[in-house]
Amino acid sequence: MDLSLLSALNEERTARRATILVTDMASGEQRLIKKSSDFSADPLHVDLTKRFRSGKSGMIETESGNMFLTVSVPPPRLVIIGAVHISQALAPMAEIAGFDVTIIDPRTAFATKERFPGETLIAEWPEDVLKNMPFDAFTAVAAVTHDPKIDDLPLQEALKAGCFYVGALGSRKTHAKRVERFLEAGIAQADIDRIDAPIGLDIGAASPAEIAVAVLGKVIAALRKEPEAA
Repeated sequence: MDLSLLSALNEERTARRATILVTDMASGEQRLIKKSSDFSADPLHVDLTKRFRSGKSGMIETESGNMFLTVSVPPPRLVIIGAVHISQALAPMAEIAGFDVTIIDPRTAFATKERFPGETLIAEWPEDVLKNMPFDAFTAVAAVTHDPKIDDLPLQEALKAGCFYVGALGSRKTHAKRVERFLEAGIAQADIDRIDAPIGLDIGAASPAEIAVAVLGKVIAALRKEPEAA
């Protein structure tokens, strides 16, 4: 591989940005496609889009010959805002599904190792955590504290960062008040509409474990499914 190509690939990996290395199997020529760039005019646009979503490498046949697409996608993260009962069920489920999970809650009575053994747990305010651990496009954020003082800022930062899933616990009435606060804070309505609230799949979930299943289902769908046409 060309050194400049390798350097660019490593730079994208370090920054948790997805890439696809396209290799012409006949000539050996290679080029790097960055998900963060506009590749809509690329002749492989459809295949590239599918591979970015699936995260799987493989061979494709084109009019120009066979191409091997080497997909490099960061491990998906799930950041849970709130060390609550739902989080106790959601964190291990998400880890089994392949997510890197972090739980953030400044309330030290909730954020204890006894309640979350073996989990990545940070008992600090989200705004302090995000200074060193910013969100990105391969991060899902689930805010479940019911406390605007804790939930609002990470939700707003998740929207700004383009997180692939942003969800918030609460009734429609609670979310309506959240929308008012976000509009007053200058968040565009189109961005606010990305928030999944009430959080999770509509499966009639009642217990914390059932709600956790509903949330994880929505997170996986957001990661893997093609977005529905408007």
